[in-house]
Amino acid sequence: MITITGRGALAALTEPLIAPPDSASAKWGQSLAKGAPGITLLHIARATTGAGDWETVHAWIAACLRQPVLSTPGTGLFFGAPALAHVLRAAAGGGPRSYERQITALEATVDRMTEQRLAAAHQRITRRDRPIFAEYDLVYGMTGLGVNLRSRGDSHLLRDVLTYLVRLAEPLRDLPGWWTDIAPSGDPSPHYPGGHGNLGLAHGITGPLALLALTWADGIRVPGHREAIDRITHWLDTWRQDTGTGPWWPEAVTPDEDRTGRTRQKGPLRPSWCYGTPGIAHAQHLAALATGDQHRQELAEHALLACLTDPQQLARLTDNTLCHGTAGTRLLARRLAARTADVTTAARLRTATDAMTTFAASPTEAGLLEGAAGTALALHTLTLDQPATTGWDSCLLLT
Repeated sequence: MITITGRGALAALTEPLIAPPDSASAKWGQSLAKGAPGITLLHIARATTGAGDWETVHAWIAACLRQPVLSTPGTGLFFGAPALAHVLRAAAGGGPRSYERQITALEATVDRMTEQRLAAAHQRITRRDRPIFAEYDLVYGMTGLGVNLRSRGDSHLLRDVLTYLVRLAEPLRDLPGWWTDIAPSGDPSPHYPGGHGNLGLAHGITGPLALLALTWADGIRVPGHREAIDRITHWLDTWRQDTGTGPWWPEAVTPDEDRTGRTRQKGPLRPSWCYGTPGIAHAQHLAALATGDQHRQELAEHALLACLTDPQQLARLTDNTLCHGTAGTRLLARRLAARTADVTTAARLRTATDAMTTFAASPTEAGLLEGAAGTALALHTLTLDQPATTGWDSCLLLT
């Protein structure tokens, strides 16, 4: 198990977050990534295990719901109605209150959002236009809405999302259907003329792959589902770079790279949940387990283990955050190790995870993805050495 120097190290991250502010903007109050909902998840996890109290949870939920719930463009799993639905379901699953009325209202809003965005996405594909991240990705797009729907079980709307993802995986104008005209930053850039194909878990095609794999394993399947998984994994195979220190993948592919079949990236970049080898290996591991592909399963395990034991890659991790720091990488690796059938490989993954550096400096923000709440939540979950009973990490596609 990962050792935290006393309970004080964890307490130092949570004590500033005990009381919600008296007033907060909707932007902060409904942001799972940076605001109150992410902090609330931390308090839910602590209350569920007896390390915190439910009154603190209820106070933070009240702060989240103080402003009118947003469902406008820009909302998604990490902001607005879907974010609040995720948090309230986590609270209801482990605490004394059901929040039934609020959850029902939030789910109705999420359903309307999903139907509207599905219609727009299908129209876009029919026009043969390229998508933007916010259409399909985990943070803003259809993958995140699908995660939200999956937490409720099988439904026609979840199947509609999967049908869209199947269509997204089909080629469009001689490039993958998820190819976007913008740069990885989300904006047009002269460094990415013709856009790019993104491999990241947060904004790229491995997010949809993970959801397709998880639902396939759940027995929730739609026509073309397996073919979409195979098409995405084959594309990832095309861009796998096999080296003496282990396989890795580029973060993005440009049109020139697509034409030549060669990446301009010299080597693996920062290993993290959001981008890089850990997230890509995790999605492929889920796909391999779902479809019974033992070779891909072992390759994903090898890729992650090689990454976590490569000093040059680990040196690129410079903070403890959930999104792109050690907390997220550790949590992802622990989840993958728990799914690994080979006892020796699983043990090596756990050893490598536990050996990762914990940086002395705490995050300066308070939120989930890049702040103290996410770091504390990951560490709290890791010290328990068991899956999160609240299912909070489904928002990261880890469960």
